[in-house]
Amino acid sequence: MYPDPEIRHLMDLLPASGRMLTKLVSKPGQATVIEAPVPKPWMAFRPVSINFDLWNQLSRAQRDLLVLRTVSWVTSVRWFRPSLNQGLVLAGVLGVIVEAIQGDAVGVIAAGSLSAIAGTQIWRSNHSTQRELEADEAAIQVAMRRGYTESQAARSLLSAIETVAEIEGRPSLSFIELLRCQNLRAIAGVSPVGVPGSLRE
Repeated sequence: MYPDPEIRHLMDLLPASGRMLTKLVSKPGQATVIEAPVPKPWMAFRPVSINFDLWNQLSRAQRDLLVLRTVSWVTSVRWFRPSLNQGLVLAGVLGVIVEAIQGDAVGVIAAGSLSAIAGTQIWRSNHSTQRELEADEAAIQVAMRRGYTESQAARSLLSAIETVAEIEGRPSLSFIELLRCQNLRAIAGVSPVGVPGSLRE
């Protein structure tokens, strides 16, 4: 597949926020079908790389939902959202600076530890099950504005998850992928059982 027309189609498919924040890149050598690393706080664009040789093995609906889902996830990562953890990171960094100026090694360690713990919490929140499920649901909402029904979108994303694992030669889905599949089955009306609230944390 020649990537330029496909990239144009995918960019047209994205919501305005996705077009502004993400950059779709052809990466023929990567082992995964589509990949979006956690964006760093200083990055202006969130790169999403696609191996178009593998991408071509998916159906149009699978490709559409997969890119919508990936972009929904990568644009949901917020490093500078006002929160207690953000405040603790800032307080810890300022503490490290103040204690370093005063030459207090114990104070530097304490403030640095505070920043590290709060930063870890922010990192975990960006990788939580809830964030993964929300990205799927956001992709389905965008797909519905692009002409898909909710059931079609959920089924297409469900089959895309399973097909991508086969294409990439993975023997099984990850735990998060299994939870996502169960949630998508419930949205599609295939299964009456969704993901329990306790597993969404």
